[in-house]
Amino acid sequence: MPSSRKRASSSSVIPLVDEIASVIRERIYTHRYPTGSWLRQEHLSAELGVSRTPLREALRILEQEGLVQVKAGQGTRVVTGDLDTLLDAYQLRAVVDGLAARLAAERSDPAGIRLLRQAIRLQEATIEPWEPRDYTQSNVDFHEQILYLSGNEFVVGQSSIIRMTAQVFAPVALVRPETATRAIGEHRAIADAIEAGDGTRAETLARDHIEATIVQLRANRDSNPHHAGDVC
Repeated sequence: MPSSRKRASSSSVIPLVDEIASVIRERIYTHRYPTGSWLRQEHLSAELGVSRTPLREALRILEQEGLVQVKAGQGTRVVTGDLDTLLDAYQLRAVVDGLAARLAAERSDPAGIRLLRQAIRLQEATIEPWEPRDYTQSNVDFHEQILYLSGNEFVVGQSSIIRMTAQVFAPVALVRPETATRAIGEHRAIADAIEAGDGTRAETLARDHIEATIVQLRANRDSNPHHAGDVC
């Protein structure tokens, strides 16, 4: 990010803040900034070539999204993906994913459904040979596409929770091909219900899909609190 952006006029402050937030957000998603790591403003300012003022505003945006925590007197830290936090996030996802699927079915957007099917095909291609990183990305794409198909801007605004649970909190190494295969089957059923315009079934399937992960996470919390397990 060029340092000349520091001298941007006041009319460009908001785009610059959004750009900084976007860069940091993507680095959190890709684990360049791992969960629990500290984001020192002096280091970020030098690394991104920006001044402290827009950087602080960008960090506030990420704090509102739940990606970072600003601790008084300590600085800013990427959220930690402990099981209790992950469970809280998935409880929200069960509601959001279910609502999005129902609204998507009621809208019946053929072009959007084709993109949904394409995301499933990309998932299938990651199974053999097993490509966990590609699967994780295609999984995120599938769930985000359903949010976009809802046509509801407030539902779409919750898209960060998908990346947070599926990318930030879930180490790629822990995703297993057998669980991915099961999830893809559930994705097909959800897509079928959306294409059929069956909002009730689409919502139920989407919620059950997430609830299955919640049940697994609770079991893992009781048996092995350090292992998050497979997530959707």
